[in-house]
Amino acid sequence: MQICSVLYDIIDLMKTVAFSTDDTRYMARAIQIARQGLYSTHPNPRVGCVIVNDGSIVGEGWHQIAGQGHAEVNALVQAGEQSKGATAYVTLEPCSHFGRTPPCSQALIDAGISRVVGAMQDPNPLVSGNGYNLLREQGIEVSCGLLATESEQLNSGFIKRMSVGKPWVRVKSAMSADGRTAMASGESHWITGAGARQDVQRLRARSEAIITGIDSVLIDDPSLTVRPETWINDDEWPNILAEPIQPLRVILDSQLRTPATAKMLTLPGNTLIVCATENAPRQAALEAAGAEVLCLPNKEASTKVDLDALLTELASREVNDVLVETGATTAGAFVQQGLVDEWVLYMAPTLMGSDARPVLLMPGIDTMKNKLSLTMKEVKHVGDDLCIHYTIPCAVGKS
Repeated sequence: MQICSVLYDIIDLMKTVAFSTDDTRYMARAIQIARQGLYSTHPNPRVGCVIVNDGSIVGEGWHQIAGQGHAEVNALVQAGEQSKGATAYVTLEPCSHFGRTPPCSQALIDAGISRVVGAMQDPNPLVSGNGYNLLREQGIEVSCGLLATESEQLNSGFIKRMSVGKPWVRVKSAMSADGRTAMASGESHWITGAGARQDVQRLRARSEAIITGIDSVLIDDPSLTVRPETWINDDEWPNILAEPIQPLRVILDSQLRTPATAKMLTLPGNTLIVCATENAPRQAALEAAGAEVLCLPNKEASTKVDLDALLTELASREVNDVLVETGATTAGAFVQQGLVDEWVLYMAPTLMGSDARPVLLMPGIDTMKNKLSLTMKEVKHVGDDLCIHYTIPCAVGKS
């Protein structure tokens, strides 16, 4: 069996050089329609499928909501009898197990599909390689690796959670052109413009959890909710969702200082307060107000929350993507501990002066050799502001 698996891998490598221009075009379309699930499929991956017969697209489908039909099934329904002898282009390996829905690999077999082109293998151990092998065993031609990078970018959080048991972590920061994120008093509303704030709404909508610090709660009393009605391009919001999927709001509150009257405790969605020191009366009050309280003290610094353990806990709750929206101290701690995969930085064309607070507090970096290198992923204008996406290589794949 192991020899057969190796042979299949070799065959796949050989086939990646034989993809045609049409193959690439159809897979690009599958990735395009998979993006429609960006705000609605979690904790499942975003997947698209295009079925082609005799040079024409006869069926398209995308995974819309967890628990409902997968991309392949939705495309097969649209294609109907034209599925027989057709080629299916899928952005992720068809599942081979019974989860919330039946296996898609079997659905492709039953429909008479003759060829399957996949973008990537599923990192889920319940599926990985099994879906493709099941198709091959039924005589279906299978090749994998077409536009794999583009497919991976759609599901970075799902891939990381399945691979290393941690979610993908994005830190969002807003700063002036001189690198300041709040005045010395703590005042920070608003550094960036409306366009940047609406862009942050999209980051929230694709995340299953938002992490903030207790200081941000005490100073700003934030909502940390997804509000699609504030979006400029409301056509981006999937019409399959009557209400947004509200991310889990996570407050890092080592001493349980969160007021029971905090605004977010009254809003749709759930709030998890993570502490480092137990306090039964405070915990009872917060739980009565609607919060969940979890104690995760750091073994090396018992008065602080163990951030690494928190990420493991969130992954166990099927959280793929985490957005860290907090002040300079907590954001800097995530970065320094190597827990951040991506930094989304909004820069406003303003100056706030040297007395204002820095965007990240990262003590201990006192020589050039200790500097942390970033990789620029994307730069775009958002209204009058710049949005810069950096990846932080030391965090990717951290287990």
